Amino acid sequence: MLPQDPYILLSVVNTKLRDEYSSLEALCDGMDADPVELVEKLDSVGYAYDAEDNQFKSVLKV
Repeated sequence: MLPQDPYILLSVVNTKLRDEYSSLEALCDGMDADPVELVEKLDSVGYAYDAEDNQFKSVLKV
């Protein structure tokens, strides 16, 4: 089960993508997670999936 807090979720997901899964699709399959829900939750705090780097990255401009 993935955390509900979006910032903790971000940390967990990026760690799992780095250490265990080769893609967002593989992570969602392996963790029985809804990819749309996951992407939307992280998008709500300014992060988007970068398939080339296999991680969620900030899309906010500072």
